[in-house]
Amino acid sequence: MASSQRPGSTPQTPPGPSPRPPRARSAVEHAEAVLVEHYPRLVRLAYVTLPDSLTRHDRILLAHRAVQRALPRAAAVRAAPAGPGGPGGPLEEVRVRVLRAALAPGGRTRLPPLRLIRPCTPPYVWGLRMWPPAGGIDEAARLVGGAPGPVRAAFALHRLEGLPEEAAVRLLAAAGAGDPEDAVREARALPVGETLLRELRNPAHDASVVSARPTDLLRRRRRVRAGWAALTAFALACAVLTADGSAPRTETTPAAGPVAARALDPARLVRVPAEAWADTARVDFTAWPARGARTADRALLARALGAWAARPGSVSVTTAPGTAADPPAHSPRLLYAGDVPGPDAGGARAVVVLLDGDRIARYAEAAGGPRARTLDLARTDEAGVTTAAALTLTRDEPGGSARYLLAPWIAGAGVRDLLRAGDAAHPLTVGADGVTPPVEVPRGDGPCTAWPALELTSSARIVEKHAFVLADLGGLTPVHLTHTPLPDGPGAVPARQPREATGPAARADWAPVVCGLRELRGGATRAVNLWAFAETELPDGAGRARWTCTRASGWAGPGDVLVQLRPPAGPPLDVARARSTAACGRFGQHLLAGTRWRSPAGRAYLLAAGSREVTGITATGAVRAEADGRALAAPAGPEGAPVTLTGRLASGARITALDGAGGGRD
Repeated sequence: MASSQRPGSTPQTPPGPSPRPPRARSAVEHAEAVLVEHYPRLVRLAYVTLPDSLTRHDRILLAHRAVQRALPRAAAVRAAPAGPGGPGGPLEEVRVRVLRAALAPGGRTRLPPLRLIRPCTPPYVWGLRMWPPAGGIDEAARLVGGAPGPVRAAFALHRLEGLPEEAAVRLLAAAGAGDPEDAVREARALPVGETLLRELRNPAHDASVVSARPTDLLRRRRRVRAGWAALTAFALACAVLTADGSAPRTETTPAAGPVAARALDPARLVRVPAEAWADTARVDFTAWPARGARTADRALLARALGAWAARPGSVSVTTAPGTAADPPAHSPRLLYAGDVPGPDAGGARAVVVLLDGDRIARYAEAAGGPRARTLDLARTDEAGVTTAAALTLTRDEPGGSARYLLAPWIAGAGVRDLLRAGDAAHPLTVGADGVTPPVEVPRGDGPCTAWPALELTSSARIVEKHAFVLADLGGLTPVHLTHTPLPDGPGAVPARQPREATGPAARADWAPVVCGLRELRGGATRAVNLWAFAETELPDGAGRARWTCTRASGWAGPGDVLVQLRPPAGPPLDVARARSTAACGRFGQHLLAGTRWRSPAGRAYLLAAGSREVTGITATGAVRAEADGRALAAPAGPEGAPVTLTGRLASGARITALDGAGGGRD
């Protein structure tokens, strides 16, 4: 082919991007290989660091996104003579980029708002809800749920990955975290035992493995149809605007779009067949049929949906902690619509109960018309046979009573006073629509003279001989109460699975401490387990005392615990408290606690007790003492002087007391 270049002219290079040097290309490929090799660990780092305010679905997607976008550009990849994981190596560079992305939603680095990156950038899913399997990264994230982002990241780097403190500090500083040294110190001080850490590091808990289940299939079909309708409407609008030459001015709100309008259409509410609960593997609120005498009242249903969407000033809105108040994006499920009698003839309320994913909404107004309107929202994450067994329809605070809507699988109901362990349950006559008569509820203040609770029995069609206890703590859903007996008591079993709080031993343990449930009022608690983990002999012949740990698990995941010492006489003594902890739960079965106690003879002692795997206890500081077994009693030191308690497990590992000490005041 002949050239068009003139003789004597200088050859010209065609414009365009410069080719990437082979060395840079090789470095990027090396970084990609490192990212793929360490992908599960990087996902764990991102998931634990991301804010706990996210749902598990969003959190797992954002964690994978952070890792997949962490591949550095050629210019950012540096040589790493110390190895891929050494300072400046590709693994360190990838970790830094993952940390920057995971810390960004907390405001530390620039990142588009979450609503802009979900799901418009990969990875994204359609028609599935995803979450990590139990026992792996989800449990690790719950352990540090209340900690700041840098502390969560430091926990993942130092405690889970096993990086030296200086390496963790260097990575956090490179990612832009403030006070990385303090973050590592706080992460090191988190009360997480080595046994639990080894379990979390187990390769069987692959952080890149996820569980998934489909969203509502009928709702998905309606969304597709709504999408086509919206597209058609948009095309028509474009044609009109093109012909008209200008866009008309409107006063519509975002909720008036085609998809939102369908979500708020009473005719499109999802209704489940009456017998669906008896033939499903998912026995929760999604199996509830639509009940009540006003399920066909479109005006009432429209007012309920409108109150949720617009939340006008005439509607009093209450949201449980951690619950989003956003209107539903898709048609909710209708669980109930009907009139519920009030304490007097004029106090009847029209109540509508709706389910939107993991949220319950209860709308109420005067039965005669839209007056005194209220809207209450609460979370229902991972509800099951017991935690989806009842909903509060109405509550008469001055009269101290409530009416409940029971699940369709409840075959029997009664009321039992938990303060009186020996009293029998009183049966309840439940209506055909599942609504109970007025039931006395525990009072939130004043003397605690009774603690009525629901005792429900499941239908034999789903589980045989299953009864359980629910306590009303002021939320939309009553709280499930369970009991874990002494490890060496009559009929004892390993303390791995709580039992229902229906037997004589459970009622005897709950009676002295049940009034303490008042502290949990507010609607954020899903279940409370009372674990009797030790029984010890008191000094000076004062008898035997029982040690208990009460764990309150919230709908959001983290749990708060209270350890108490129950002497033979007198009220229980508070020993230790901890918030957002794994202690006294499935992943915190080893426990040690201690306190200062004064005997009836007037002498002060340091008392300590451990759970069933504890084989020895040591006290240092103001008190120096050691004892084999699960109990320690020694003369106390000066009042308020610090004491450190450590326990030795049968495996040889060591644990510290829940609050780290056994000091305190008499």
